[in-house]
Amino acid sequence: MNGVVINQKEELVMKLLHYFITEKGYNPIVIRGIKDEIWLENLEGDYKIIRIVSGYIHNNEQFKFDIFKTKSLLKTIKKKTLSFKMNALSIFVNLGDNVNVDEFENINNISFANIKQMEDFKKYYFVIDNYPDIMKETNFKEKGLELLLKITDDINRKNEGEAKMNEDIFKIKKPIITYALIAINIIMFVISVFMPQLDQLLAVNRHYIVEGQYYRLITGVFLHANIWHLTANCYALYVIGTQLESFLGKSKYLIVYLLSGLAGSFLSIFFSSGYSVGASGAIFGLLGSLLYFGYHYRVYLETVIKSQIIPLIILNLLIGMMPGIDNWAHIGGLIGGLISTMAVGVKYKSTKFEQINGIVLYLIYIGFLIYMIFIR
Repeated sequence: MNGVVINQKEELVMKLLHYFITEKGYNPIVIRGIKDEIWLENLEGDYKIIRIVSGYIHNNEQFKFDIFKTKSLLKTIKKKTLSFKMNALSIFVNLGDNVNVDEFENINNISFANIKQMEDFKKYYFVIDNYPDIMKETNFKEKGLELLLKITDDINRKNEGEAKMNEDIFKIKKPIITYALIAINIIMFVISVFMPQLDQLLAVNRHYIVEGQYYRLITGVFLHANIWHLTANCYALYVIGTQLESFLGKSKYLIVYLLSGLAGSFLSIFFSSGYSVGASGAIFGLLGSLLYFGYHYRVYLETVIKSQIIPLIILNLLIGMMPGIDNWAHIGGLIGGLISTMAVGVKYKSTKFEQINGIVLYLIYIGFLIYMIFIR
């Protein structure tokens, strides 16, 4: 095993791949037409893109072309992943002596490091600041084929773990909560047919809510004006809810639905004094939740977000401008869905800090509306 010889450049590349993939959660991305370089992506990383370039670059002119090519590809990746900022770290392991990297420091959010051995990272403070353990975690005792086998095995195990997590998120699960919510909507509608006064007793209405009938903020979400209103909302709930319940999990999904409905009711009574019924505020919350979830998993759902979710939200908000439709409940639900999903968290993606921010934002949002409606 020790008879296999790996040159220093190949060893550097292997160590860097092992570090960024297994320790920092980066994943290789395929870019057509690219040779002698590896692109790694982690949209939550300190650098979203890591480039490991093994191709030989002779002089500054070739280096300038490399920068131009990188900037162009980063713009494409930025659009594809719906990222607001796309910074990159280019690590060169085969630069010619005629290239002066210092002349090109941090151009357009691209940082450069010229590495011949791992210790060379000490010259680049921006690398050490973001990856302080890079030299420690790449200090392997294995050599030659033994090193190659270890690195390959570790990367394969990491990829298997990623695959299992993605399977856990995206596998189809029975949407029990969605079915239950649809059933409640139908049952409440049937009861209202035989008890027409039910709408006035349970609908969202500012006057009665201010008087103390706070339950209307939720009960109104389960009432509908007519069979067409019920059918449209139940169909939308079935299409959107079955997917989102599978993605979020049953308990988180139910929390998001109820908090979205509540947020929609609050914004509705802030701008309107009439009666309001319907699940559409909560359903808009599910769209907002799906948008937040899709952003975290945009590597897999980027096309769906741009071609389906965003156009659907815009179209329905435009339709909501028609007379007789409570668009404020839609907008309030959409905001509530985004923030409440931040609060409950997206599995394998959200941090505790993000969840705390979501809880605080939701409380501020509802607290502001309570103050404006009940106190001011």
